[in-house]
Amino acid sequence: QVQLVESGGGLVQPGGSLRLSCAASRSISSLNTMGWYRQAPGKQRELVATFTSSGSTTYADSVKGRFTISRYNPTNTIYLQMNSLKPEDTALYYCGARLIATFYWGQGTQVTVSS
Repeated sequence: QVQLVESGGGLVQPGGSLRLSCAASRSISSLNTMGWYRQAPGKQRELVATFTSSGSTTYADSVKGRFTISRYNPTNTIYLQMNSLKPEDTALYYCGARLIATFYWGQGTQVTVSS
């Protein structure tokens, strides 16, 4: 079992920044993958950025150069630094992690980019 708790969402103006956090209930080194996903109204959930099983990172093309995923193992936390935010980044952002054959989701945190 893995519990994931996100925080850090909010309302920000276009061009602004936010940092999301996701704390896991177990060592993130024991997880196969862990990353960020988002779902906008009327759209499917999509990958934003993730650590792969090899420890490398993968980003959606739409966020490359603007978003950065990072992790801090001592607190079992990953982060998503989001810069140069655009209205189209507005979505419910989820933390997701895979442990062997099971995928776990957090409850999500809302990010709204609007003037």
